[in-house]
Amino acid sequence: MPTERQLRITADIVERTGIDDAMIDRLVRSFYGKVRADALLAPVFNARIADWEPHLRRMCEFWSSVALMTGIYHGRPMEKHLPLPVDSRHFDRWLQLFEQTAREVCPPAAAAHFIERARRIAESLEIGIAVQSGVLLTKGERLRRPDSQVLLPAGDSKANAAGAAS
Repeated sequence: MPTERQLRITADIVERTGIDDAMIDRLVRSFYGKVRADALLAPVFNARIADWEPHLRRMCEFWSSVALMTGIYHGRPMEKHLPLPVDSRHFDRWLQLFEQTAREVCPPAAAAHFIERARRIAESLEIGIAVQSGVLLTKGERLRRPDSQVLLPAGDSKANAAGAAS
């Protein structure tokens, strides 16, 4: 049961941004539609998610907790992401698609709110995966694994070049 303080915080965010459950649902479904069609990200997700509907509902709970401070998500995202064969290229693409989607489906204040949180989440997950891999990143440094240790599109030099440019 949320406390009075939590309810006030959520109400303040809703008032400032206009974010509600319907907006979160539109954002999540639109974003993951792009992820599922993306040459770099789709293989990572499709290797782990067979039934997308439960995942989408869970991501709506996650973003409700992250964006509105509702506390309805009770998962452990770091644990789920640690074994993934990804590096900065994947996080950059994830953020690119997320930011594009947020700007398409949300008003500016809501998009900015989601994007700021998405950037923090991506940074935290990338650092966690680096540490799990035995790599300590310094401020501003990014995780770049050898191509053989990440899931990349077969023969797609554009994905490899885009990641190298990040």
